[in-house]
Amino acid sequence: MLAKSGQCAALVSEENDDLVVVEEAYRGPYCVVMDPLDGSSNIDCGVSIGTIFGIYRAQPGSSGGLQDVLRPGKEMVAAGYCMYGNNCCMVLSIGSGTNIFTLDPSIGEFLLTSANIQIPSRGSIYSINEGNEKFWQSEVSRYVCECKHPSDGPPKSLRYVGSMVADVHRTILYGGIFLYPADSKATSGKLRLLYECFPMAYLVEQAGGMATTGTERILDIVPTQIHERRPIFLGSKEDVHRIEALHDPCHDS
Repeated sequence: MLAKSGQCAALVSEENDDLVVVEEAYRGPYCVVMDPLDGSSNIDCGVSIGTIFGIYRAQPGSSGGLQDVLRPGKEMVAAGYCMYGNNCCMVLSIGSGTNIFTLDPSIGEFLLTSANIQIPSRGSIYSINEGNEKFWQSEVSRYVCECKHPSDGPPKSLRYVGSMVADVHRTILYGGIFLYPADSKATSGKLRLLYECFPMAYLVEQAGGMATTGTERILDIVPTQIHERRPIFLGSKEDVHRIEALHDPCHDS
């Protein structure tokens, strides 16, 4: 459908090994990168799943190629996800805030239900797969220990669905932090930079949050491959600042 929409020059999908260049007759000005079905392993148990996407404007004079998508996430013109669960909603940003639209099946249209949403500066929830604890780097282990045993105040609550769309959606609404770190099994991280990390980082920043690898802003990274992987920590600014501080070699407290 996208390839014949008249709007796309090139497509990148988690399901395709290579970039897809749109036929000249249907070629348009945009390039779409996407994970068509995030959380697919959860389909049979009824957990919310979704589609993640980001949109670049093709470079001037380009007919669609790698040079149009191997660019920093901050150069995207739009990003979003659709979540399929007890309702169907689309979270979208075109660079001027993050908005939620909910499908009204009676008219077949997405209606604006939450405009310019803002992530709390600090949250009470952390989201990580604790089954991988034995493989974590020391910075991540220390951060999670602080979540459970803070020096002051109540501990954070653990909430982890295992579907990025569902976990990030909750983080955007309620605050806190979503962590998918690199570890000794996946030394470069596991999530795909171009069509998972970039769109989610874009949405979170537009909602007033932060997204980092622990040492650099996600949206500043220049990808070298369409399926490149990176670690990601995103959510409330104060929570993300703390995981960054623990990755700082000069940090000692």
